Amino acid sequence: MKIAIVTGGSRGLGKSMALHLAAQGRDVILTYHSKKAEADAVVAEIEKNGRKAVALQLDVADHTTFTAFAEKVKTALKAKWDRNDFDFLVNNAGVGIHANFTETTEEQFDQLVNIHLKATFFLTQKLVPLMKDGGRIVNISSGLARFSLPGYSAYGAMKGGIETLTRYMAKELGARRITANVIAPGAIETDFGGGMVRDNKQVNAFVASQTALGRVGLPDDVGGAVAALLSDGNNWVNGQRIEVSGGVNL
Repeated sequence: MKIAIVTGGSRGLGKSMALHLAAQGRDVILTYHSKKAEADAVVAEIEKNGRKAVALQLDVADHTTFTAFAEKVKTALKAKWDRNDFDFLVNNAGVGIHANFTETTEEQFDQLVNIHLKATFFLTQKLVPLMKDGGRIVNISSGLARFSLPGYSAYGAMKGGIETLTRYMAKELGARRITANVIAPGAIETDFGGGMVRDNKQVNAFVASQTALGRVGLPDDVGGAVAALLSDGNNWVNGQRIEVSGGVNL
């Protein structure tokens, strides 16, 4: 039995990841920012299907809470599983901000730094001591770290930083046989960034026209990919960026 922590697991991509991991036989600790009812519903769905799950509150924008969060994880592991460690960490929680380079404010930039890059760095740092040797880390990037669309300069820069950071994690944690990889989604139909890809028909059609498989991605496309990367047969994949975009902008 293996336990995965999925940040931002109450909705969207994180929810799909949590459910796919559970379907694969993993137990899940998922985090939520403010929507406890949604997180509890995901826990209930996982437990209905025979796995164990716990939802813990976490604001990834506030790095000063990470030490206390690690203690909450330790308590949950002992209470729910009678264990002192976990196996997988998926750094998924994030927000999208659409603003042209010349109009992006320092406050917007700092918010993206804190939520995406700083959280991935320091939350992992606090949780790695609880991770079992031979564990695995999956960081979530974006296709926008490879190709460029107007309005995503700050967001894309953070995701590029995450991709570089992931290679360093893989290198430095290798002595403990911990792997670190990146999943980089393309445009997905969720409420992310105000639901633009899902709700704006012109945006949706444009993305589909640029994608080899002819459609926009769905949450289960990414949730399934994360679960596959964390399956038993993929323990030799390390330090890699895997784009899950249906072949966009090839």
